Amino acid sequence: MKSSFSNIINSEKPVLVDFFADWCGPCKMLAPILKEVKDELGDQVKIVKIDVDKNQPLAAKYQVRGVPTMILFKDGKQLWRQSGVMQKNDIVATIQSHQ
Repeated sequence: MKSSFSNIINSEKPVLVDFFADWCGPCKMLAPILKEVKDELGDQVKIVKIDVDKNQPLAAKYQVRGVPTMILFKDGKQLWRQSGVMQKNDIVATIQSHQ
């Protein structure tokens, strides 16, 4: 998993990683918002969901303490992170500011 995750975040375009858990209420609220973000931005961004319960080493590596936590990567570098639910327009504006 680690090497493929490294390949994913080493993209030239922004990659938004959503660290989530199935039991997390706010994560369930965020899921349709992220779908709307993807629908609006299309190929400008890649959105990846990581289940923290199934990928604990990855969550630990990126110091994910709570879910949902979104981390924006580009060229393998962490550009931004936020815990909790955000509105679609705020997420879109954040991604676009890092293109």
